[in-house]
Amino acid sequence: MKALIIGSGGQIGTELAKALRDKYGQENLITSDINENPIEPNFYTVDATDKKAVEKLIVQEQVDEIYLMAAILSAKAEQFPMRAWQINMNILFNLLELFKEGLFKKLFWPSSIAVFGPHTPKIQTPQYTVTDPNSVYGISKLAGERWVEYYFLKHGLDIRSLRYPGVISWKVQPGGGTTDYAIEMFHYALRGEKFVSYINRDEPLPMIYIDDAIKATLQLMDAPSKNLTVRSSYNLAGVSFTPGELAEAIRKYIPEFEVEYRPDFRQKIARSWPDSIDDSYARKDWNWQHEFDLDAIVKEMLTNLQSHFYQDYDLSIK
Repeated sequence: MKALIIGSGGQIGTELAKALRDKYGQENLITSDINENPIEPNFYTVDATDKKAVEKLIVQEQVDEIYLMAAILSAKAEQFPMRAWQINMNILFNLLELFKEGLFKKLFWPSSIAVFGPHTPKIQTPQYTVTDPNSVYGISKLAGERWVEYYFLKHGLDIRSLRYPGVISWKVQPGGGTTDYAIEMFHYALRGEKFVSYINRDEPLPMIYIDDAIKATLQLMDAPSKNLTVRSSYNLAGVSFTPGELAEAIRKYIPEFEVEYRPDFRQKIARSWPDSIDDSYARKDWNWQHEFDLDAIVKEMLTNLQSHFYQDYDLSIK
């Protein structure tokens, strides 16, 4: 099996590359991004919106499965709506058409909890429910879900998808998502600086640690096709918490950490998203189970950030 990641330089793409390298071997993983990466093995600098360039890479490397991780995320999409729509949708359409032509065998495309909106039930949001997103990112993801299912039903293409909640990782800087406040908070705490949160203290949002996100992605891609009952995008859950709860969890290890709350336009986006997610379809169809709760996430983030970036900070975690 030979895999290609498009958008390998992002938060999830970076960790996914490591996991797929371990799974398939370095020679069987191809990575690509719009930015150069001379250190990455088997890496190609490719503009994912250039259909011919993507097609050339797929044919040249004889790729079997593709992970499409390139996108403009929620907060940046609100600043550049037309660009976000064109990039998020055109990349997907190009790949769907190349898939239809038989150039590869399986596609992973990430959706998001951003597909939900102000009229969606907020507590334990079900798999099938009202989806009325009021953000550019959410609109593009909802449209993508409908096209993904259409190409499965119409052309029999094996496309798999997850509605990622906010993903928390220590290795990559935040990339413009509404839930990125959670990652930023750890950096401020370890620098000994006051953090100004653009999300309200008591606004719960679904989150997942990067290790769980990668595990879910690989489990879904490995699941037998006959077991999959959702061909739009599976709900995925880890743990839900508020900025206030995260701050308190961090203060167990850094008691002097201060947070001020000054909501901006991202608060409106967050308010339209669920408080918690029902991912029972994923648990039933391919045995999904998350491992990291809030305290485990905090320990992992603080320990790794301190040892890799903030060695001068005297942090003791047991």
